Amino acid sequence: MFDLFYPFDWLSTQIVTKLFGVNIEFPLGSSLHFFFYDVPKVLTLLVVISFIIGTFQSLLAPEKVRAFLEGKRKLTGNILAAMLGAITPFCSCSAVPLFIGFLKGGVPLGITFSYLISAPMVDAVAVFLLLALFGLKVTLIYVIFGITLAVIAGYILGVLKLEKWVEPFIWELRKQAPQNENNEVIENEFISWEERMKIGWFQSYEILKSVWLYVVIGIALGAAIHGYVPTDFITQYIGKDNPFSVLVAVLVGVPLYTNIAGVLPIASALVDKGMPMGTVLAFTMAVTALSLPQMIILKKVLRPKLLSIFIGLTTLGIITVGYLFNAILTV
Repeated sequence: MFDLFYPFDWLSTQIVTKLFGVNIEFPLGSSLHFFFYDVPKVLTLLVVISFIIGTFQSLLAPEKVRAFLEGKRKLTGNILAAMLGAITPFCSCSAVPLFIGFLKGGVPLGITFSYLISAPMVDAVAVFLLLALFGLKVTLIYVIFGITLAVIAGYILGVLKLEKWVEPFIWELRKQAPQNENNEVIENEFISWEERMKIGWFQSYEILKSVWLYVVIGIALGAAIHGYVPTDFITQYIGKDNPFSVLVAVLVGVPLYTNIAGVLPIASALVDKGMPMGTVLAFTMAVTALSLPQMIILKKVLRPKLLSIFIGLTTLGIITVGYLFNAILTV
């Protein structure tokens, strides 16, 4: 079967064995091979996928997404918001400003939370990277569970009526600006495909510029795990025989920060070492859905009680998803 990434594998082998003179069967050689193979592979995937998504981004402008969600009822709105989060090209860094814009535009709090959870965790870049690294079955289960988590968590947060714990200036913005917003919305219907492709290349460049370091660091950590962390250690402490493995993985992932492109090489190395797929992807969800920068920005618009409920509910949901994921994949 044709291996699309064979040139990267061959080049990595040549660098490690010929240039450095290290046997790839040894821990150092194995780690170096993993690193020099994954860096060009993941960065290439990131550039290509970001270009494709960026090219179509103008079809799903933030203003259109917000307008689509306005006036939607509970549950229906949560489902639509979670699905839009999965297909719109907005990462966690842009999802929070959109969260503020949605509230200001009149989108209910619970529906807005469904979007906020789904957007960084099940975005299109994540889906294509998962597909390339883990295959169709794992990707489909991840997407289904991720969207389901976003729907349920957002619905619960909406039912609890927690608007009183949103900072008051958000509601003041809603009163002040809607008339101007309606006048200022720029429709993108007449943008040519050549211009859309230019937008795609620009977004691809901007994403690469902003995340390449996280990707390299993530791959370096994955390489260290791949070469030096004993398989017995993984199976003993966070393997399938440890009933607390998902809990440990999520608690480790919550305070960390990287993006989906940076965490997936780590996930790949953990899977190679024998960690159950559900445990690995629960770790991935925790890192991406509850990133530290996102929480810091959210703290500006959510009072501590609401932020704590959001973190706690999402964490509980991810832990549940991890155990269900493990159960399904072992059947």
